[in-house]
Amino acid sequence: MDGIHDLGGKSGFGKVDVESGLQVFDERWEASVFAMTNAIARAGAFQNTDRFRHAIERINSEAYLQHGYYGRWLGAIENLLVEAGIIEQSELNQRAFSKGATATDLIAALPLKNPDPMGPAPKQIGSQREVVEAPQFVLGDRVRSVELPVKSHTRLPAYVRGKVGEVVAWHSGWIFPDTNAHGLGELPKHLYTVNFLGEELWGKGGFSVNLDLFEPYLEIVDDE
Repeated sequence: MDGIHDLGGKSGFGKVDVESGLQVFDERWEASVFAMTNAIARAGAFQNTDRFRHAIERINSEAYLQHGYYGRWLGAIENLLVEAGIIEQSELNQRAFSKGATATDLIAALPLKNPDPMGPAPKQIGSQREVVEAPQFVLGDRVRSVELPVKSHTRLPAYVRGKVGEVVAWHSGWIFPDTNAHGLGELPKHLYTVNFLGEELWGKGGFSVNLDLFEPYLEIVDDE
């Protein structure tokens, strides 16, 4: 979906903060959030990674920028637990107040009153799937990514929409995140790696960007 999480190609956020060291978690609570994510999946709060990613996308924009990586996960967990009916929002609020939270604290979660259906369980382990239809594109094809606002989950970043690139690899069929995140089924699609020149994306040369994009995101460019 289009939202604060889609920061690719945007300026004004400073340098990328690359942490040094080998530890996975900076603080103990982050490990707890990681464990909670696996636990709520087993409890039936979500069935696939796409749904979890979409829950992260839907948290408060200010919280997304302030709460850090696992803070975003925590907001997504609350979204999913409430939307699945596993816990009531009032119960979460009472628990937070008992731990010292106040009514003016920045809350990340924004659970939907009418959430998407849970949808079918995964058909098999992993995300690669067979697609009956032949691929529409071949290596060397010039393609343009679609240029449409997206209100649902997608793996098509905003900075590449409407841009022209070249297909440089084909990866067969994979689960389509745009439907899987919303309980509409896996509906696997062909996946390609598309190379975009820097001049095309930002008017600057000397580099290129490779993106893995699903077939519905692309259309052929007819060179005349």
